[in-house]
Amino acid sequence: MLELDHIAVLGGTLAQAVAHVEAALGLSMGPGGRHARYGTHNRLIGLAPAVYLEAIAIDPDAPAPDDARWFGLDSFDGPARLDKWIARVPDIDAAIAALPMAGRRVDLERDGLRWSMAVPEDGALPFDGKFPALIQWHVARPPGQSLPPSGLTLDQLIVTHPEAPALAALLAPHLNAPLVSFRPAPRPGLRARLTGPDGPRHV
Repeated sequence: MLELDHIAVLGGTLAQAVAHVEAALGLSMGPGGRHARYGTHNRLIGLAPAVYLEAIAIDPDAPAPDDARWFGLDSFDGPARLDKWIARVPDIDAAIAALPMAGRRVDLERDGLRWSMAVPEDGALPFDGKFPALIQWHVARPPGQSLPPSGLTLDQLIVTHPEAPALAALLAPHLNAPLVSFRPAPRPGLRARLTGPDGPRHV
């Protein structure tokens, strides 16, 4: 089954992605790291219930990969925004067999974290990037469990797309994510509603 693992704000630069998150949440993001495989870097902030938010962008100091970057970052443009959602699976190979459009298996690690992801050959996830990226963690406590609490709780993630009913139907047999809902809309998008000590927040 697919369970919500984290959500990702993309930016033209990491500073832009972080600024978008911090303005929306009213909190500072924590540290992250670098992903040598794809020439990207990130910062993270923990959310309840056992999920987190990632700000990610191309790392200008890293060599470009030989193939396409994940999350469609090679073609990302415009302002920083919530653009991807990542679903955790217990067996990445079985998940790819069931949902082959998710991409090929890629094994990754950084700073003591090890995981596998499904990444399309061209880096672009289906449904204009609103299909979930699939991840399997190979550590006892993934970031959703190990990051310090921020006091923010993710209440709802809304996936919008002109073909939202088709995406929902495709994922329905596999998805166990009560916080995720799908709504038809003229343009693809993501919107997250959170609650914190100062009331509701949106990303």
